[in-house]
Amino acid sequence: VERVVAAGGEPVVLDETATDAQRGAAFAAMDGLLLSGGADVDPALYGQATDGAVDIEPGRDALELAAWRVARERRLPVLGVCRGLQAINVFAGGSLIQHLDGHTSPAYLSGPASRHPLRVVSASRMARILRPADRGNVVLSVNTYHHQAMRRDQLAPGLVVAGTTPHPEGELVEAIESADPSEVILGIQCHPERTESTPPEFMRLWAFFVDACRRRG
Repeated sequence: VERVVAAGGEPVVLDETATDAQRGAAFAAMDGLLLSGGADVDPALYGQATDGAVDIEPGRDALELAAWRVARERRLPVLGVCRGLQAINVFAGGSLIQHLDGHTSPAYLSGPASRHPLRVVSASRMARILRPADRGNVVLSVNTYHHQAMRRDQLAPGLVVAGTTPHPEGELVEAIESADPSEVILGIQCHPERTESTPPEFMRLWAFFVDACRRRG
């Protein structure tokens, strides 16, 4: 919320306690959709039994899926952060690795974040946003706050890989975007709102998203 405000946006925050009237009003008025971090997406949404996923919140899943469907119908900009990236992939027809070792950190503000490299694909929109002057692959050190992930073969139709990181169990997808350049759908696995552990380039991502919403509005 703070990053959206800093970029000039006007956030409307919803959670699963929102009434049908509140949801309807927000969905009708929104110029874009931000799916933030949080609990694991229910594996039932991608056809799997629970085997590693924790802290599932079916009410949140239902709210965000409804918001996603409205955003897609209206072709609104969508940005997903951490769980939000995973939710975009699941809502669009992809799946997830339910548990992955080695990508967690101490709870936020209880200790320094672990980090890992993010290699942003040079031809991607994400690369043009983060490092507009660079021509080659962009490699950034980003924070690590997730125990779920996805591989290329789990990516939903209509999405493409915008960034990856190496892992002993195979390369992981850590940034995604729409295959259709006329649509703004972006997802990032790290937490770019946490400025103490995020490269400053990510401020451009917030600005790009809010500007896209403003143009849509």
